[in-house]
This record gives sequence, C-alpha cells and structure tokens, in this order.
Amino acid sequence: MAELSKRSTIYFDPRIHSALRLKAAHSHRSVSEIVNEAVRAALAEDQDDLAAFDERVSEPTMSYEALLKDLKAHGKL
Repeated sequence: MAELSKRSTIYFDPRIHSALRLKAAHSHRSVSEIVNEAVRAALAEDQDDLAAFDERVSEPTMSYEALLKDLKAHGKL
C-alpha cells in the first residue's frame, strides 16, 4: 500500500503563488505536484553535493589568501 501524503502549510510570496497556480493550470498538474518535484530535485542536488564532498575529502586544501598569492605570483591578478 502506498504511503499516505502528509499535509503541510506553506506560505508563499503572493507573486510566486500566482506563478505556481498558472504553471499548475498550464501543465495540468497540482501545485502540490510541482512543489514536491522541486523539493525532490533540491534534496537530490544536496545528496549529490554531499557525495562530491566525500569524494574530495583527501584532496589538499588551500586558504583563500594562499590562492590569491598564487594567482598573483602567476600573473593572473
């Protein structure tokens, strides 16, 4: 059996709400479907970012100041 949907109250800027309603009507979807899709995409992006951090954890780091010095030393600044 599919999990039941959870109800939540979200407050939108009036212009964003209008745009969502227009998009929903134009695409024959509900505002909830559009918002759920956007949240899923944002969460997937976060998951990708965290995976990228994990992959690069052993790479050397450089401070911002050292980066600026390096760029200046190589004529980039």
